[in-house]
Amino acid sequence: MTIFSVRHVTTYQYKRRVAFGEHRLLFRPRDSFDQTLLNSRLSVEPQPDRIRWILDVFGNCVALVGFSQTSRNLRFETIIRLQHTPQAAMDLQIDERALTYPFVYDAEEAPDLESTIKRHYPDPDGEIARWAQQFVKIGQPTETGHLLMTMCYAIHEGFAYARRMAHGTQAPLETLKLRHGTCRDFALLMMEAARSLGLAARFVTGYIYVPDRDGSTTLGGGSTHAWCQVYLPGAGWVEFDPTNGIVGNRDLIRVGVARDPKQAIPLWGSYDGRASDFENMSVQVNVTTDDQDAKRNG
Repeated sequence: MTIFSVRHVTTYQYKRRVAFGEHRLLFRPRDSFDQTLLNSRLSVEPQPDRIRWILDVFGNCVALVGFSQTSRNLRFETIIRLQHTPQAAMDLQIDERALTYPFVYDAEEAPDLESTIKRHYPDPDGEIARWAQQFVKIGQPTETGHLLMTMCYAIHEGFAYARRMAHGTQAPLETLKLRHGTCRDFALLMMEAARSLGLAARFVTGYIYVPDRDGSTTLGGGSTHAWCQVYLPGAGWVEFDPTNGIVGNRDLIRVGVARDPKQAIPLWGSYDGRASDFENMSVQVNVTTDDQDAKRNG
């Protein structure tokens, strides 16, 4: 069990004073058996008129922030502290009927999983489906857990991580052809590959703890992170991080889940002005443990 602290600062700068529309923040994780939120704090400059909390369609905690005053700067700082219990990949306890692929989801669960099984992106020539099929053994049983672990590791080892400042997520076909992308791109590729095999998959946004940022081979830790979950009967929603080759929730801090990446943007909003008024945006994310915090303050 580990105590993680996450400090996330996003700053927007404009060339002149502008008015702001409502902003939506997805930063406060829900309590679960593997992570317990101890406390959270949200600071906004300029001072907002209102902050309202809602649960979105997926049950994620979303803060709605409204403004009346204008400014040349907009700054959001969020701090969360939570207790995290890692779940090892080898502890997966899949129902016997789903131990080997293919299998059929239970009739009671299938209607609720339908939207996460359906494919969301074009694959007219079946390229993603063919790529996914290579992990299925021919003429012999395929262990479901091994299939997904191998797929996760194949992305980690065969694709190059490339930080991209542009908004949005690459289409899975583009990621497959380019063989490089961001954590969001890799998560989406694995989701669509799993869906092509008839498996339920969904997108996860959150943070990753990197023990040593300098020279670390764990990628994506300087900003928000993304991975995916696949639903396995008996084991439930299982974490797969193809960017770092992680199966299970080790070092992963889950904030929100969604059917598609565009539904899980950590910070979204608008301003009233010209496009040329925008000057700069900076993001800083620091994920630490209590041990690190004690050493820093000692």
